Amino acid sequence: MNNESSSTQGSGETRRKERRGFASMSPEKQREIASKGGRAAHMKGTAHEWTSEEARAAGRKGGRASRGGRGRLQDDNAAE
Repeated sequence: MNNESSSTQGSGETRRKERRGFASMSPEKQREIASKGGRAAHMKGTAHEWTSEEARAAGRKGGRASRGGRGRLQDDNAAE
């Protein structure tokens, strides 16, 4: 795994920039750590738990923002 990425300074010289923290970890390791945090929050009682209505609303909002991969929104069609 490559932990470095290039960045160009204004003078044209290229410097190596080492990835740090989560960025330096494999996706599997990131998932493992995040999962532990989620489980700990649930055990502590501080994790957010979605109601079905909250989940529905969030899905609708995300679908509107991304257009759900289906092209235009219904409101866009009315304008034509």
